[in-house]
Amino acid sequence: MFNMEFNPTREYAAFLDKNDDLKGFREQFYLQPETIYFDGNSLGLLSKKAEASLLTILDSWKQYGIDGWTQGEYPWFYLSEQVGAQLAKIVGAKPEEVIATGSTTVNMHQMIATFYKPTGNKTKIVIDELNFPTDLYAVQSQLGLHYENIEEHIQYVRSKDGHFYAHDDIVSAMTDDVALIILPGVLYRSGQILDMEALTKEAHQRGILIGFDLCHSVGSIEHSLHDWDVDFAFWCNYKHLNGGPGAVAGLFVNEKHFNTKPGLAGWFSSAKEKQFDMETSLIQAPDAGAYQMGSPHLLNLAPLLGALELFNEAGIQRIRKKSIQLTEYFIAQYYQYLGEYGFEVNCPVINEQRGGHIFLTHTEAARICKALKAKGVIPDFRAPNGIRIAPVALYNTFEEVYEVVQILKTIMDEKLYEQFKNEREIVA
Repeated sequence: MFNMEFNPTREYAAFLDKNDDLKGFREQFYLQPETIYFDGNSLGLLSKKAEASLLTILDSWKQYGIDGWTQGEYPWFYLSEQVGAQLAKIVGAKPEEVIATGSTTVNMHQMIATFYKPTGNKTKIVIDELNFPTDLYAVQSQLGLHYENIEEHIQYVRSKDGHFYAHDDIVSAMTDDVALIILPGVLYRSGQILDMEALTKEAHQRGILIGFDLCHSVGSIEHSLHDWDVDFAFWCNYKHLNGGPGAVAGLFVNEKHFNTKPGLAGWFSSAKEKQFDMETSLIQAPDAGAYQMGSPHLLNLAPLLGALELFNEAGIQRIRKKSIQLTEYFIAQYYQYLGEYGFEVNCPVINEQRGGHIFLTHTEAARICKALKAKGVIPDFRAPNGIRIAPVALYNTFEEVYEVVQILKTIMDEKLYEQFKNEREIVA
């Protein structure tokens, strides 16, 4: 099952940390004492470089006022494109195919409005039933602009077990009446990686456009969006990429679609050299910039400059390698120490199929998460019974993995979870 050696001791975990070639990046992040932060798949930690780039943009506002759009270390007018070029390295795209803009949901609305063109009997949008709710809401909302009975035009990919998808079940949903497909790169609960390359090929063989929500895959696995010929993709930048709460999101549009009119146009959809001509008809940007709308949210964009500098310095290949090792080590520790307590591992145990987090289920999951927090461990609860554990390559250690498993064992042995209510907090 496992590719790495395994020794169930703290000393072995310390040995792995000593030989970790990414260990120097840990000191770049603000880590709280007596706390093990394993929730980087919900919100990544602040790095010193992200803090510095935010302060630089604030300083340019202070120094230049309105002239900050064209002056200073990072002129604001070109900042979305500059950050987009850095994101392109991570998602395997050409720089002009990626723009930093909007939020996940806004960008998804933009992509549906742009590429959903129902004609004849081809009216359905394929989406999976395990997807993050915002994707379901956006599809339902967009279909509501076209049809009164929206459920007739949604094709759900169904899961046999509520955690995973069989590749063939996804392909079987690509029927003749489908106009558009939107799927996650990594399932947000189970962490299963979908084969984006193969699914894109299957969709295109049937004349269907396909896009991916990369919120839980960007920064945790490698992508080759351009070479895979993906039509579009969108994602948030505050999880594995550590861009900060509310960070401006990312958007990929394949260069073959650059002449497609944006479904939701705005001033920043304009070609840069024409934007201030104030024309009454849009002259759209010749690249992914055409799918922006309003002015960039500069203070939510600024931390990405530093965060992505750090990320690209480490390199997605090395990050993915260590991420696999961390999650694999957790699973091995689980089977050594936690197998008797009623947990179930509902993430893939095959490395190549698993994203950047572990997903455990337990009937007392909400209570257990609260007990973990009381012990200084920050996990992520997902209703009704899920615990997500995300050891992040840039700032977490193998010894922390060992320690968290031991804390879980203590919580279960001593039934420490019983002092808490088995219900989620307002923000789970």
